[in-house]
Amino acid sequence: MNGISENTACLVRCGTAAFLALCLAGTAAAQDGTVGITLKEAIRMAAEKNLDVKAELYNPAIAESDIRRNRAIYDPNLTALTNYSESTSANPTQASAALGGNNINKMKAFDLNAGISKLTPYGGTIGLAFNNSWLRNEFSATTSEYFQNSLTFNISQPLLKNFGRETTELNISLARYNKDSSLEQFRTKLTGVITQVRTEYFNLYSLREDLEVKKTSLALAQKILNETGARIKAGVLPAMENLNAEFNVSTRERAVIDAERALRDKRDVLRTLLQVDTAGVIDPVDSPNTSVYQINEEEAIRSALETRPELKQFRENLKAADLQERVTRHQVMPDLSLNASGGLGGINRDYGKQWEGLAKADYPVWSIGLTFSYPLGNNAAENDYIKSKLKAEQLRAQIRSQEDAIADEVRSAIRAVQSGYKQIDVTRRGSAYAEEVLNAYIKKAAVGLATTKDVFDVQNNLIAAKGAEIQAKAGYDNALTQYWKATGELLGREGIRIDGKQADELYGRAR
Repeated sequence: MNGISENTACLVRCGTAAFLALCLAGTAAAQDGTVGITLKEAIRMAAEKNLDVKAELYNPAIAESDIRRNRAIYDPNLTALTNYSESTSANPTQASAALGGNNINKMKAFDLNAGISKLTPYGGTIGLAFNNSWLRNEFSATTSEYFQNSLTFNISQPLLKNFGRETTELNISLARYNKDSSLEQFRTKLTGVITQVRTEYFNLYSLREDLEVKKTSLALAQKILNETGARIKAGVLPAMENLNAEFNVSTRERAVIDAERALRDKRDVLRTLLQVDTAGVIDPVDSPNTSVYQINEEEAIRSALETRPELKQFRENLKAADLQERVTRHQVMPDLSLNASGGLGGINRDYGKQWEGLAKADYPVWSIGLTFSYPLGNNAAENDYIKSKLKAEQLRAQIRSQEDAIADEVRSAIRAVQSGYKQIDVTRRGSAYAEEVLNAYIKKAAVGLATTKDVFDVQNNLIAAKGAEIQAKAGYDNALTQYWKATGELLGREGIRIDGKQADELYGRAR
């Protein structure tokens, strides 16, 4: 018979006891081309190869580039200038006016200047400037030519508005919070993918076991059809019994076809999640966990509120909002800045001697002053502060709502685990009852107290009971998966640690 292995055929000949043993034990040997994969291998492959996970990892890597870009505010700024100018002007004087003429003034200048400036952590700037000039002035019959240079140190420091490290490094801090938030988003995505892998893994297990149940059911139906035909020939059964047997065989053939299609579809789903080669047929090696799992509700909720990445992402966003609130509150203050500078200069007709004047500090110069400004009304700054304050309060309300939702999710997951474990026991007893009923009807049919249809009906009940038992086992493990996801411990249980190094390595490869 197509699709029935030699081992299965042997078990079919052994009757319903073999049917039960096969349903409980699953397939003893993999088909040709099948690649067995453990649950840990599947999870590892998903964490390393899943395309959604890879795509999400780019966000913290991009955030790292934002951090480094904003740190560039502390990069020193070097400037250089060279300029030549020439001008001619007429300057009337009393003497020239009396003679009816003008004095002509010609000015030539060449500048070669350089400077460097740097932002300080508290919002000020410091700078050092070197100016080097050559000037030639031709006035009537008089010509003067000289060199002039200066070395100046200057500082500008805000004292009220824009003062302080938080204000200066606002964008750096926001970029850090954004990276931490994107890492939590990455954890959320990875948790979702691992949850999906575990669920699909055991869904594939249940479909495979369900297919074996249906194949065994088909083999038993074919066996009954053959025995019915022999009894009809012997005149023990009427001819119509053969129609019942043929109908049930065709029904089970259709069920096998549907189960095979569902199994192939589920293998494709898992193959896409794991990004594995299409050459082999994925086959789960591990069975669902059916042992009782002890849960403390209070500890579970506390763990969820501490470790859920979605909640931690909200808290990172709140840190950023609180920082923006503090900075915008500071921006309401008046703008008062201290400006100071001091320097040395040199001037001489000889280029070399001007340096001597600079070294001797013959021409010192310094200045100090305050600059004050304040927009009347200051509506822009005040409304920026109000806006940032409202955003922070909004995030706090969202966090409280998220905490309530997570607590409800954990309680629901706990109930699902407890219910799932009970379902295993109920369906296991249902399978045992269905087997006993089938054995009884087979004995009745052997002595003519039950029809072929009766035997097939109770066999259908056994098939349904076996399917329910398989689903209960997979469902319980899936309920555990959802519970670990709800408490935020799924990645830790699977040995997955996220510290941002992967994102930094991705950023490093892009440099």
